[in-house]
Amino acid sequence: MLIVTSNEIPGHRIDAVFGEVMGLTVRSRDIGSQMLAGFRSLGGGELPEMTRALYESRQEVMARMVNEAQQRGANAIVAMRFDTSEMGTNWTEVCAYGTAVYVLPLGEGEPGATGQSVYLTKTASQPGQGQQAPQQGQQQPAQPTHPAPQAPPHQF
Repeated sequence: MLIVTSNEIPGHRIDAVFGEVMGLTVRSRDIGSQMLAGFRSLGGGELPEMTRALYESRQEVMARMVNEAQQRGANAIVAMRFDTSEMGTNWTEVCAYGTAVYVLPLGEGEPGATGQSVYLTKTASQPGQGQQAPQQGQQQPAQPTHPAPQAPPHQF
């Protein structure tokens, strides 16, 4: 799954848009970690317990967002963002969201193609990569099409 914070992916064409996808978690802070972090904050510097909790929360919401995008048939997410907020004194909400899309890499000679996209189109048409090489006189196979859109999951 290709995930970018930009609205477009250089060297790729967006072929289908499946809509917004997100991953969400609400975490309560461990009282022991909270007390230890409170003592550490007196001296300044990083609070490793809180850093670890936030890192794990972000990984979790990213996985949930990717899962939702894959269920819809997407192979990329554009305009991805994180959002965090405090809920009360002990709860933190972490959300990852973006737009699920299906992208196709641009081939050599196409406007906007990049070295990476040209490489991807060439390796996709190589024998042993899921497609057979065309015989002399045969046409190149058409670019892959995206799967049919699916209804969004009703999970929270």
